[in-house]
Amino acid sequence: MQPNPFGGVIEHLSVDQVKAGLEDGTILLVDVREPNELAAERIPGAVEFPLSTFDAAALPDPGDKLLVFSCRSGQRSQKAAAAAQASGHELYRHMAGGILAWKEAGFPTELG
Repeated sequence: MQPNPFGGVIEHLSVDQVKAGLEDGTILLVDVREPNELAAERIPGAVEFPLSTFDAAALPDPGDKLLVFSCRSGQRSQKAAAAAQASGHELYRHMAGGILAWKEAGFPTELG
């Protein structure tokens, strides 16, 4: 883990790690982009949770999965992790590079 520039600590997961976790059911991907961005394109299986209305108390319960934040490029997902940690949650994982890195790796996206 590394210091998060927005506070707390952060673990940077690669798109390969996140894709594998989505496929085997060990990751709950929480996309903190805004609704208009999600309507344009999203990662299949990601849960919508916009950073502009972020409320750590309302985060989805990941159960036995790892909750991983994602966004467009990796900046807002780190802010979400910092906000969650500031609220007392031990959530510190994000997908490095966001959906841009996901697409660059050739992984599928879906519309809205």
